[in-house]
Amino acid sequence: MKPKITALAAICLVMAACGKSPAPETEAVATEAATEANILLEDWDTPFGVPPFDKISSEDYLPALRAGMEDQTRKINDLVGNADAPTFANTIEALERSDDLLDRVNNVFSAVNSAHADDVMRETAKIFAPEEAAHKDNINLNPALFDRVNAVYEQREELGLSGEKLRLLEETLKRFVRAGANLDDESQSRLREINAELASLSQKFDENLLDETNNFELLVTDRADLGNLPASLVALAADEAKRRGHDCECWVFTLQRPSINPFLEYSPNREMRKTLFDGYAKRGDNDNDSDNKALAARMVQLRAESAALMGYKNQAEFVLSDNMAESPENAYVLLNQIWEPAIRVAKQERADLQAMMQADGIDDRVRGWDWRYYTEKVRKAKYDIDEDALRPYFEVNAVRDGVFALSTRLFGLQFEQRNDLPKWHPDQQVFEVKEADGSHLAILYMDFFARESKQGGAWMNALRSQSKLDGIVTPIITNNFNFPAPGTNSPSLLSLIEAETLFHEFGHALHGMLSDVTYASLSGTNTPRDFVEFPSQVMENWMREPEVLRLFARHYETGEPMPQETIDKITASAKFNQGFITVEYMAAAYLDMAYHTLDSIEAIEPRSFESAAMADIGLIEEIIPRYRTGYFAHIFAGDYFAGYYSYIWSEILDADTFMAFKETSLFDPETATRYRREILSKGGTRPGMELYRNFRGRDPEIGPLLANRGLD
Repeated sequence: MKPKITALAAICLVMAACGKSPAPETEAVATEAATEANILLEDWDTPFGVPPFDKISSEDYLPALRAGMEDQTRKINDLVGNADAPTFANTIEALERSDDLLDRVNNVFSAVNSAHADDVMRETAKIFAPEEAAHKDNINLNPALFDRVNAVYEQREELGLSGEKLRLLEETLKRFVRAGANLDDESQSRLREINAELASLSQKFDENLLDETNNFELLVTDRADLGNLPASLVALAADEAKRRGHDCECWVFTLQRPSINPFLEYSPNREMRKTLFDGYAKRGDNDNDSDNKALAARMVQLRAESAALMGYKNQAEFVLSDNMAESPENAYVLLNQIWEPAIRVAKQERADLQAMMQADGIDDRVRGWDWRYYTEKVRKAKYDIDEDALRPYFEVNAVRDGVFALSTRLFGLQFEQRNDLPKWHPDQQVFEVKEADGSHLAILYMDFFARESKQGGAWMNALRSQSKLDGIVTPIITNNFNFPAPGTNSPSLLSLIEAETLFHEFGHALHGMLSDVTYASLSGTNTPRDFVEFPSQVMENWMREPEVLRLFARHYETGEPMPQETIDKITASAKFNQGFITVEYMAAAYLDMAYHTLDSIEAIEPRSFESAAMADIGLIEEIIPRYRTGYFAHIFAGDYFAGYYSYIWSEILDADTFMAFKETSLFDPETATRYRREILSKGGTRPGMELYRNFRGRDPEIGPLLANRGLD
């Protein structure tokens, strides 16, 4: 039976949530009692050491997170107080071990809070964010600790360190320097204030976005307004209407991607499309209690000030100095090289849509809420391909089995579903992943479906990172999606793009599962921001290949394989609408760079700033950035700020990498082995470009990317 949180600990949690502080002696007693009874702080007697999700309550997290910070603080104090001279073992490796408990708890909390949060967890996140920021500053700005790290670094040439040990030493010192360890006391004090405020603002931005997304609905009462919406999605919309208390024959559409995109593609009701489109595009920009404009403006201002304290012109210069791109100028060179052909193609696509719209008798120019609807009409006219007709071949479990089969062909991996392992939501699926010889490799959690308790998008988490510092520690990885849930009488059927998303996120999972390094902080996806998307995007390339489609694309009712004629149409239409897709993405990348190349700490007005930034690049008004300011969670609630360009940067690497397979064969074992050995297994143990050259034998070339997108 699960131990309950003590009454005193619960009181402390509630008081903290209300902005009050318990008496120090009460808090100390409560923390001690909570620690004794908290399953998160105990040894987990579970297979493979997976988190005991069935025994964890939301109230457990805050005291466990605080206990984790206290544990790391004690270890840091012991490290600093060590009378022995600093060595790699007693300083660098001791520091690497210091966050074992906090990391274990925080990984679980972050994963569940993103995928299945409740009010207690959201309140915990709000409380913990500034506390965590202060805790990190206490470590990174500890002068005695920095002195020990620096002392080891100065001895590096005499220590005979292996490649990975030297990399850990270099990255550890860099982390301290980039956190402000060399700043004077006054600057460090200000940096602490900035970091605490940024942590709180980021958490509030995310909370507002979730509220804005969940609070919107479009109620449809006329079946004709659904057009040719796939039956599975019609059923899902009807279920959503019932869930929201509508007692009628009606359908509800939300701002979740599996709901909004199909409606925009299929509904002939232009006014309803506009209502739904505007609801999505104006999230965080409605001048209400959940408005995110002021939060974004303040965060940009604080980041500019932080960069100035660190001696950089702007935040982008600071961030990119530690990325493959190295500078904002290099990032802009890449973006500009792709933007011109992309916007040219998008304008050609617009002309096609305009012609189709006029054929429908609508005397108006194409608007944002028309683009997806007429794109589907043009697609069908040009390629005789109907997205609706593809969905029955992309039942979610079949697509999952497809990416599993691909991984078996490439790397010999085996996947065994484990129904005996605890999970955080009944919808989750759990797999033990094994090597070709049957030895254990990893545990993989897959959480497919959208729900109100889950943030938007798709992502990967590491509940436990691979390492070998203190014995072999195998990874526990999660993949998370927002696919349409099964209806009452229908399975979850994916679109072509959603199927690609599954392959993409599984690429991240492979990066985590196939890691083979000593130190957890260098394992898996712990790489520069503009390298981390590379392995995930490589996997996307296989998804549309005829040989791969034949592995898994079968009709969910009949079991018949996808007809060759349909596969040929998918291949023929691969470059269709790439102008829109590229421009939509790149507009967001430019917006991110515009915010973070500001070298002034003067306040800005985001609505007008965004408009000016988009005018500067010549964005056509029929297309909006994939993420506008109010819902740009990547940069305002995540760590992609000054880094959203990284998807296209990584795509150069992934397109060129896939060409290595195309030059041999899609499943070439030698190429796959080299890719695993030189890229997937290495994590962040070497600079990204060095890893790439070791795999490909040369620098990447941009040609394959332009060809893939039809921009050459």
